[in-house]
Amino acid sequence: MPEENEETKETQETPENPNEVSTPEDLKAIKAELEEEKGAKVAAEAALADKDARIAELEASLSEAKQGSEAAAAELEQTKQAHAQAVAKYLDAVRAANPTIPQDIIAGDTIEDIDASLAKATTIANAVKANLEAQAKEAKVPAGAPPRGEISLEGLTPREKIAAGIQQKGGAS
Repeated sequence: MPEENEETKETQETPENPNEVSTPEDLKAIKAELEEEKGAKVAAEAALADKDARIAELEASLSEAKQGSEAAAAELEQTKQAHAQAVAKYLDAVRAANPTIPQDIIAGDTIEDIDASLAKATTIANAVKANLEAQAKEAKVPAGAPPRGEISLEGLTPREKIAAGIQQKGGAS
């Protein structure tokens, strides 16, 4: 019996129109709905066109950004190369300005590293120089012949003593 109740409900809800002819009210509602759908379609097409235009703008901006990024990367690489050349020239100049310091001791990949190694090398060179000067002072040898002093007569025979005495006075021996 539940099936009969459903069928009766359906027939009660729909107005009886045996020929299924639309009434003028139905036609007005359908026209209004059609106009509403046309307006929604136009709005959707306009929104889609706006989105397409925005996408084109963003793609153009992205392309410009990529070109700018590539140019910046190329400029950065050139700057790095110029920096490396400048550091190498600075290293050569520092080595040339300090010929007393072995060139292998002065090294570095940056100006700060080179300056630090130069300071360390200068400190070492000065310490070595001071040490060598101290050693040289300790072992100082007088220049020229030693001063003449009297001949020691100890251990000489009387004959040798007489011969030395004559020689000092400029006599013949």
